[in-house]
Amino acid sequence: MPFRLLNSRMVEAQVIPGQRLFSQRGAMLAYKGDVSFTPSITGGQGGVMGMIGRRIANEATPLMSVEGSGTVMFGHGGHHVHVIELTGDTLYVEADRLLAFDGTLQQGTMFMGSQGGVMGMVRGQVTGQGLFTTTLKGHGAVAVMAHGGFIELPITGGRPVVVDPQAYVAHRGEVRNKLSAAIGWREVVGRGSGEAFRLELSGNGTVYVQASEEKL
Repeated sequence: MPFRLLNSRMVEAQVIPGQRLFSQRGAMLAYKGDVSFTPSITGGQGGVMGMIGRRIANEATPLMSVEGSGTVMFGHGGHHVHVIELTGDTLYVEADRLLAFDGTLQQGTMFMGSQGGVMGMVRGQVTGQGLFTTTLKGHGAVAVMAHGGFIELPITGGRPVVVDPQAYVAHRGEVRNKLSAAIGWREVVGRGSGEAFRLELSGNGTVYVQASEEKL
């Protein structure tokens, strides 16, 4: 894994000759060695068509290609950082949550409606999260950002997990999502007012939740 947490808000990446990393533009804090940074036009292995799809979907956070030999320190906006290692599975995450990731991972875009039906579409409109989400698939590591730190919640077949949609960061595994109105849910736990929504995730996998409702 090329990423090592320096503290809760900074990560160090090992850059190896012949291998490539991608990072969010402006996320480089410092580096050592012979390392080059180049604006990425296609944004990973999705190619030109993947780039066009992400721009249409508003999932086109500008990326930098990082190559060479050395170490690079990344951080952005003082947000908390969490490193997720993929072992052939897929991570579903909002594009602006990505701090850096292995260039070996295949990047794409998924229409949330295809996973959550009509409610998946509503989720994007109500929570401020996109109707589309970025996917990263393969073997490699991803550094993801959030407000207030992360918690990993396992999702198993008989135990769905319900989260505040605005606290949702990402998920992985064979997971289905469903957004539903929950009038009074916020009032019960002492938060907000008016009609609330809850995001239910079922299947088998992991959901990553932040300790805040703030957007990046």
